[in-house]
Amino acid sequence: MSKETRFSPEVRERAVRLVGEQNDGEGSQWAVIRSVAEKIGCSAETLRSWVRQVERDQGVRPGLTTSEREELKELQRENRELKKANEILRLASAYFAKAELDRRQK
Repeated sequence: MSKETRFSPEVRERAVRLVGEQNDGEGSQWAVIRSVAEKIGCSAETLRSWVRQVERDQGVRPGLTTSEREELKELQRENRELKKANEILRLASAYFAKAELDRRQK
């Protein structure tokens, strides 16, 4: 279940690079983001999130990098599966323990 992306990775990279190139450090990064977003046809908020993620990946901004985020999602998925398996085993164990007790009583 991957969500559809309207913009290719190349377009994303180019847009983020343009924001970096046009941001001179004196002006507002938000103004640059709005300008570039308008040119490529995405929302400013979408482009801002791309820029922030690249900053996290480069270590400029604190937070989870893309690879760390993917690893976390994988571990969470694995954790859910293990919890389900443990619940199934717990229920099966209780069922067979009850069956054993019933058999001994007869």
